[in-house]
Amino acid sequence: MKVLLAGANGYIGTRLIPVLLEKGHDVICLVRDKRRFHEHSDFSKRVTLINGDLLKEADIEAFPDDIDAAYYLVHSMSQAQDFAALEVLSAYNFIQALDKTNCRQTIFLSGITNDENLSRHLESRRHVEDVLKEGKAALTVLRAAIIIGSGSASFEIIRDLTEKLLIMTVPRWVNTRCQPIAIGDVLGYLEAVMLNPKTFNKTFDIGGPDILSFKDMMLVYAKVRKLKRRIFIIPFLSPKISSYWLYFVTSTSYTLAQSLVNSMKNETIMKDHAIDDIVPRKCLTYEEALNLAFVKIEQNSIVSSWKDALNMGYLNTSFMDQIKVPQNGTLEYKVKVPFERDSQDVFTNFMSVGGNRGWYYWDWIWNLRGFLDKLFGGVGSRRGRTSSINIAPGDVIDFWRVLLADKENKRLLLYAEMKLPGEAWLEFKIIERNGTKNLSQVATFRPSGLWGRLYWYAMWPFHLFIFNGMAKEIVHYGEVH
Repeated sequence: MKVLLAGANGYIGTRLIPVLLEKGHDVICLVRDKRRFHEHSDFSKRVTLINGDLLKEADIEAFPDDIDAAYYLVHSMSQAQDFAALEVLSAYNFIQALDKTNCRQTIFLSGITNDENLSRHLESRRHVEDVLKEGKAALTVLRAAIIIGSGSASFEIIRDLTEKLLIMTVPRWVNTRCQPIAIGDVLGYLEAVMLNPKTFNKTFDIGGPDILSFKDMMLVYAKVRKLKRRIFIIPFLSPKISSYWLYFVTSTSYTLAQSLVNSMKNETIMKDHAIDDIVPRKCLTYEEALNLAFVKIEQNSIVSSWKDALNMGYLNTSFMDQIKVPQNGTLEYKVKVPFERDSQDVFTNFMSVGGNRGWYYWDWIWNLRGFLDKLFGGVGSRRGRTSSINIAPGDVIDFWRVLLADKENKRLLLYAEMKLPGEAWLEFKIIERNGTKNLSQVATFRPSGLWGRLYWYAMWPFHLFIFNGMAKEIVHYGEVH
């Protein structure tokens, strides 16, 4: 079967691709930038890529006529405040393009919306369903609550809260119940309903066997990790204060925190079990899903992470055009350190920067900068990195975005997503000439007006120590004397 996948670079889409390929399907991925997909995906040579930004109808490449089924896995919750309008526009443009094909079925992963007074996020999901129903192809909607898996937003937020806080004073929405489901079970349902006539033009709730409150999920997580945690509920915390609390304690953005908090007023529990008659499946318990997530983390085999999504508002979809660092109107701080050890060792060191490894020198300064970034509404430094050993363009490293991870030329280029009066790049590269080897480390800043220049010169003393110290540590880290 020929299957179109919209949202192929997203958390769910990245994991669905190998499932579809294993079943022998011909997979066509709709992506906003083919370059990122080629660099990021192990399956880039086994799928067909077509370009398309669904927010810009004119930019969408024509879909093949002979598509059998299409998955719509696009989500804009962590986008700007007008995410609901963006989601509707995206769905409308998708249907306009899909209606020109012979597609028989559209499959959409939505959220459980059984309450009457829905949050803006869940209301938007319902509205997208209505838009997709207008298409010629039969629509199948799977509605899920919290998805648990390594790298999922829900899992990472529970992980952040439980790992970092011995005693938690939490808002009352932690008592809201939901029905979490493992990522593997979501993928199983998505694959099983494809071109099954019994699912055409129908909507199904999907969920795991456990019904838990958010508080219960944190306590079960603590039990799995053998942590002692105490949780105290403060009933008078407003949604706005709750959003800021979630934003500062976890690695989530404020926009996403706000959407999640507003959604917590709604119980997300299955009321319809009709899916069991069509796709019988024994789903993992919440505890089993947690244990499986940690197996993936320990093996450094996290396939995708919500943090790597580009709909954060910091970079546009053509972010890879910034691989060429600008030369005009910029300020630079260059460090060059000679070394004699194996180049691969030094390359491995700077490719492992950030996350648990840290920044090699004066980590407390980097953490302080991340905290200040959070205070001013930025991403902060808590996002870490999806894998401690592998990185690819588009990945997140703390408050940086990977633009280039070139193994052949031993070069790493990062773009700053922190709040700045300008733009910043950080480049690491190994230069080998005339029998000598050097680590080149260049920090480039393009200031925005007078404030940008004042910021750069105010930071100069810190650059003097931080960048020199970091380059030397990268060269010598792990060296056996």
